[in-house]
Amino acid sequence: MSAFSYLRDLPPCRKFEFNPKLGIDNPVLSLAEDYDPSDLWSLERPRFYLLNKEEGRTFGFHLQQQPGRAGHVVCRVEPGSSAQHQGLREGDWILGVNNHVVEHEDYLMVIRRIRASGPRVLLTVLAQHVNEVARAQRGNNAHLCPPLGQGVRPRLCHIVKDEGGFGFSVTQGHRGPFWLVLSTGGAAERAGVPPGARLLEVNGVSVENLTHNQLNRKLWQSGKQVTLLVAGPEVEEQCRQLGMPLAAPLAEGWALPTKPRCLHLEKGPQGFGFVLREEKGLDGRLGQFLWEVDPGLPAEKAGMQAGDRLVAVAGESVEGLGHEETVSKIRAQGSRVSLIVVDPKADRFFSMVRLSPLLFLESTEAPDSPRGSGSASVVESKSPPVEDTAVAPVPGNFRQCFLYPGPGGGYGFRLSRAASKPGLFISQVTLGGSAAQAGLQTGDMILEVNGYPMGGDNDLKRLQQLAEAKPPLCLKLAARSQQGLEAWIPPGSREVRKKR
Repeated sequence: MSAFSYLRDLPPCRKFEFNPKLGIDNPVLSLAEDYDPSDLWSLERPRFYLLNKEEGRTFGFHLQQQPGRAGHVVCRVEPGSSAQHQGLREGDWILGVNNHVVEHEDYLMVIRRIRASGPRVLLTVLAQHVNEVARAQRGNNAHLCPPLGQGVRPRLCHIVKDEGGFGFSVTQGHRGPFWLVLSTGGAAERAGVPPGARLLEVNGVSVENLTHNQLNRKLWQSGKQVTLLVAGPEVEEQCRQLGMPLAAPLAEGWALPTKPRCLHLEKGPQGFGFVLREEKGLDGRLGQFLWEVDPGLPAEKAGMQAGDRLVAVAGESVEGLGHEETVSKIRAQGSRVSLIVVDPKADRFFSMVRLSPLLFLESTEAPDSPRGSGSASVVESKSPPVEDTAVAPVPGNFRQCFLYPGPGGGYGFRLSRAASKPGLFISQVTLGGSAAQAGLQTGDMILEVNGYPMGGDNDLKRLQQLAEAKPPLCLKLAARSQQGLEAWIPPGSREVRKKR
């Protein structure tokens, strides 16, 4: 049965109005709402599912790529999984992953976003019948999945106790929800906790079901440092209007004690200069760890430290992958490798708060690509020729994106220049960065930068001006095929950063 014949069998279509249910005391725990399966229209608005996965397990659902059309549909939900417990259903359409609208994103990018979210992910979904009607009426579902504005998100704040304590008190009440009252100039205020903030989590543990005494005991047990997940009044109100839960994967980091590090390595005559091993970390989890970092070789020059845990290769999470599969991903990068790593301190921190370090990449300063040379026989491979990536842009598929630099000064993407044809294209997009939030995708060809056409002999000069331009950065883009661009960063690629 075709989609439109299916629509004819439905009751007359109502105009959709985003009408979230009010008065939910605990939106994080009220994600799977009750509905009558016989009433197709009981799910006419988007639903939000906060999924959790245990060590060694998945979220419990599978996505199906839709050839020739935008969107991503759930094709299978595993029995007994987090997805099933929360109410995700086969046929549901995924509109958003955390704070990203993914309807028009490439299938592989959506999979990467879900994997990069770590042990928790927030999905925005729409029932199948509503998705078909919305497409027939509006052409897309973007109006049903508006993301939170920049700066209007829950905050993950790390507070170090001083002579005045943590610098906040908790509103009285036998049980949550709890709000914080800040001391002027105190430790909490300096750590970025907004006035009137609602307290959501302490050290990765929800406080919604704690009593006031249990909360005080947990804060006392934190010692001299504590990490809070909080939401200011503006965030609470916007999430209430959108019907969106105040979920941890939406958070932005403020004054965090540690960050993930992005390393860019260029192989020298002796290789990269490190060895990758699979072993258990401090928390007992299996992971891929970097050892035998040779002095003076590219790995050390890029900032790699012995004992770092590998989190991602070329922006793609390696969590849960075996050793051989991880090595294959590194080898596929050729002579230029982009790695995201965490040291033991960062590993413990992000494990405690139960969030992936990849969610906080935008505030990470990526060092410049190393110029040294260096040895690691585990990733010996030749680079594919740049000519293989030259694919003609899709006619008529143009769009404009406006970018602002992140806290670290970077725009969150890298450029490459194809050898066989003039022009620059996006060779890598940092998950969670400014470019990703603006909709840039790997393979996009840059047609204009701030109104100036690209594709000529002066592209490199224009690239220099790109770093000096005053924000926002306006890019005119044409979509390109993803073939040949997913597995490696071509020679000559460079990260675009705001010059200071």
